Amino acid sequence: MTTILAMILAFDTSSAACTAALFDGSGLCVAKTDEVIGRGHAERLVPMLAELLDGRTADEIVVGVGPGSFTGIRVAIAAAQGMAIGWAARLHGMSSLALLAASTKGAGEVAAAIRGGHGELFVQQFDADSLVERSPLLNLPPRDAAAQTSAKLVIGSGANDLVVARGWGEALDGLPSAVNLMRLPAALRTLAPKPVYARAPDARVPEAA
Repeated sequence: MTTILAMILAFDTSSAACTAALFDGSGLCVAKTDEVIGRGHAERLVPMLAELLDGRTADEIVVGVGPGSFTGIRVAIAAAQGMAIGWAARLHGMSSLALLAASTKGAGEVAAAIRGGHGELFVQQFDADSLVERSPLLNLPPRDAAAQTSAKLVIGSGANDLVVARGWGEALDGLPSAVNLMRLPAALRTLAPKPVYARAPDARVPEAA
């Protein structure tokens, strides 16, 4: 009798990228797509996922929960919640910064740094091989973030800002790619499917009178 392996769908829209990947139950990537779209995640995400899935469904969904674009994170989580209900699929969140750091390989540590609001950076350090967290998630101006990071290699939209503020290190521009899901430690791909902003969003829902 043939055993049908469960399918896992992963996607992230926390950055300028719209990235998704489909894995079989053994962790093998069977389909992937990465598009740099800047804005417009709400319009592009669902059609992109439909193209990727090509009629297939998933038993588990893993969605990037940030930090990153306030709108992008909300779009992805809303889409993931809808599909999870429709497919009766398990739903988890994954660290978007860890997914970004997973684009690199090597020894030592790597810092993921992305630009946030008000000229500040979201920064976190990881073990470059295991991607285990080596620092808490920080949201600081570049100079303060520079004082809190020790990894030579820094990746992300805020990498150059951090390296310039620090005066040393290697800045690598990069974006998260869902194809790297299986590189993340279990703790960072089984998060609650809720936004991780690291700071209060500028847009606030008016309080009831």
